[in-house]
This record gives sequence, C-alpha cells and structure tokens, in this order.
Amino acid sequence: MLCCLVAEPLSHHMSNSSVLSSLKKISAAYKAVLQRIPEGQFQTTPPIGGWSYSEVYSHIFDASILSLEEVKNCVRGEGKIKSTAFVVKVILFFGSFPPAARYKVPKILLDREKKIDKAAAAAFIERFTKLLDSTYPGMNTADPALKTRHPRLGYLNAEQWFRFTEIHLKHHLKQLKRIEKSF
Repeated sequence: MLCCLVAEPLSHHMSNSSVLSSLKKISAAYKAVLQRIPEGQFQTTPPIGGWSYSEVYSHIFDASILSLEEVKNCVRGEGKIKSTAFVVKVILFFGSFPPAARYKVPKILLDREKKIDKAAAAAFIERFTKLLDSTYPGMNTADPALKTRHPRLGYLNAEQWFRFTEIHLKHHLKQLKRIEKSF
C-alpha cells in the first residue's frame, strides 16, 4: 500500500499552498528563536558540540535559498527527465528524514558554511521569505517531469524541491532546540 501512496504526486497528500503556509510558519519560528538567543551565545559552540546557532542559521537559510533557486530552475523548464529515488519519495511523503538519521552536509554546501552574526541571520531569513514569495506563484506552471539534481537526494522536480525545503527547515529547527537545551 505504501508503494502506491508514494507513487502519487505530492499534491494528493499536501498541496503547495499548505507547504507555503508551513514554510512561512517555520520561518517565523526561526525568527522568534533568533530573537531569544543572546548575542554572546549565537556564535559559541554549544556544550553538546557540533554547530553553533550561527552555523545552523548560515547553513539552513543558504541551503533553503539554493533550494528555491532550483524550484525556479524547474519552473523555467531547466532540468532533465529523471526519476526520483523511492527512498526520497518516502521522505517527501512522510515529511521528515528517518529518525536518528544523521546526514553529512554535502561538500558543496560545507564549503559555503561560515559563522555569521545575528543581523546576518535575520537578513538571511528576510531574503528567504522574499524569494519564497516570488517563487511560489510559478509553482503550478512547472513540468513535474523536469528535475534538477540535489547533491544528496538525486533528482527533484519543483514541487519536490519545495517540500524538501520545508522538511529540511523543520529538521534544523529541532537541532536549534537541542542546542538551546544544552546551554
């Protein structure tokens, strides 16, 4: 049964408008967390190790902006006719990465990571939300067969990139909560 459900287009289980609404709520949550973080903690490596708040914000909004650029590429008709891996369809269907999964950031993105200050993080969020508003209207014109390549997940169409952006942002919001608890 799962096989049949996953093969259906994304719009059968979550519309683009509900993904847009979710992305706006998640962005607002990132803004709210950013306002609560003391400036002195923002760039500090947390007691649990790993990324600082700063690095999470830098990564997630850089990656999200790049994802929306891929949505735009698909809308413009750029891309290839390729299949999406079954495991990726499952992730998109359920709306989250597998539990306990730890993914390494693709090297192409890791090379872009940097520590930023709170003002730069706020600007990143603003840039993302403006791009979101300008990208969304074209979503319904994208050919679902045309896909561009994600460095880890393979080929995604515009709708899949949009949904991935939501899943990825939610995933790192959980990471911010772990960092917050560790201070």
